Amino acid sequence: MARLLVVGGAGFIGSHTCISLLNLNHKIIVYDNFSNSSPRALERAKNLSNIKNITADIFSLKKGDIRDEIYLNSVFEEYISKKEPIEAVIHFAGLKSVQESFIKPNHYWDVNVNGTINLIKAMQKHNCKVMVFSSSATIYGYPDKVPIPELATINPLNPYGNTKATIENFLSDIAGCSNTKLIKATSNNGWKIARLRYFNPVGAHQSGLIGEDPKGMPNNLFPYINQVAIGKIKSLQIFGDNWPTHDGTGVRDYIHVMDLAEGHCAALENLFLEKPQLLTLNLGTGKGTSVIQVLKAFEKITDKKIPYEIVSRRNGDSAIAIADVTMAKKIINWKPKKGLEDMCRDSWRWQISNPSGY
Repeated sequence: MARLLVVGGAGFIGSHTCISLLNLNHKIIVYDNFSNSSPRALERAKNLSNIKNITADIFSLKKGDIRDEIYLNSVFEEYISKKEPIEAVIHFAGLKSVQESFIKPNHYWDVNVNGTINLIKAMQKHNCKVMVFSSSATIYGYPDKVPIPELATINPLNPYGNTKATIENFLSDIAGCSNTKLIKATSNNGWKIARLRYFNPVGAHQSGLIGEDPKGMPNNLFPYINQVAIGKIKSLQIFGDNWPTHDGTGVRDYIHVMDLAEGHCAALENLFLEKPQLLTLNLGTGKGTSVIQVLKAFEKITDKKIPYEIVSRRNGDSAIAIADVTMAKKIINWKPKKGLEDMCRDSWRWQISNPSGY
């Protein structure tokens, strides 16, 4: 059991991970500015955990931005004064839309990069040197090998991916790793950091009480299909049908959000047990699914015909992104348990239970 700071913990992946962390008896402080999330997700997450009578000592919420140096430091100091210092940080906070990042690159660099630098400074100041960082497969760009191993070339295709790659480099420097061409590199500065590159998180908690609730037009495939199926959007836009794939549509490695949550917990436990290190792992299923295959699976689950139209490819997209997950299984003893039908079924359950989101 540890005292954890979960920054961006009210978001899609963060709120689901909070359930898994509570089930492991960790004490959680969620730090979020709610720019793309809702405090209702956290209330529901608490109720979905196995812990009864959750007190403020077990689960607390701080509304703030990671760029707010004064407030962020005050949170660390508050728990030091209580003689329960924060022992580790799980870092979800950041902007994540590929397309928006082309329009607002300054904003993405400010929030993602400057925010992370600020967070690391606060951690250093208060002697907290354990972090699980939410990275992204976006940093691989056009992969030269599929499935993509962790040591593949880093070549982002968009500003969002650039910010994630930059943060990864920054964390490597902070850890003081002499050899960054390793999946497990020794930290010469006493840091324990896991950089988790996950592919396409989808689905929802099986209860249907928490899930993905994008603000405005969805950027991701699953919430987009959900909103077409429920009648909020007229048709699904498929960005290109001339990709070099088996049916011409983009292929991605979709992973259930609850499997991803368990992956964060497994990485955190590994960091606590191991010597100081920089750990870099892919989290995915190792299986590729095309947009058309996802659409057909949704039609089967919802028993609805989902209209779609083919439009031009988007800037910053690649044809195929599938994870090589060998090392995650080997190092942190983690592997996903849920398949495509589970992802579609749980995502749809969330949508019909919460047609207007939170």
